[in-house]
Amino acid sequence: MSIACYPGSFDPITNGHLDIIRRASKMFDEVYVTIMINPKKKVTFSQEERKEMIEKCVADLKNVKVVIGQGLTVDFAKQLGAVSLIRGIRAVADYEYELQQATANMMLNDEIESIFFVARPEYSFLSSSVAKEIAVNGGDISKFIPSEISDFVLQELRK
Repeated sequence: MSIACYPGSFDPITNGHLDIIRRASKMFDEVYVTIMINPKKKVTFSQEERKEMIEKCVADLKNVKVVIGQGLTVDFAKQLGAVSLIRGIRAVADYEYELQQATANMMLNDEIESIFFVARPEYSFLSSSVAKEIAVNGGDISKFIPSEISDFVLQELRK
């Protein structure tokens, strides 16, 4: 059985993230969307809120599970039985960062491969930060955030 881990902060999940999850779910028997706890990163939504939002968005994907992880991503992926780490690449800057991470992970555990998914053109600029900025400033986020959670995201960000 092939298991993949898609780690990130998902604060909140975007249509770009969801596209990668859907694509990965066709390639692996199981995909764990893993909300990694990073105490250095300032987040808008709690880990429980992020987990609930993602679960709503992937409810139709029976082989996708959402978990919360901590510590080294490659170690957590090993605990899940993953053979691959899924990462999205939007631009050259992402590639440079992801190459460093993949190389470090390979040094820590060479049995887990990093698999890069190139973002579809319509999502190549999209990040959670961009979506939040648009929402806070009264913009339409319907093209950026899954419809299942857009009302919740708008409500929370416009408090």
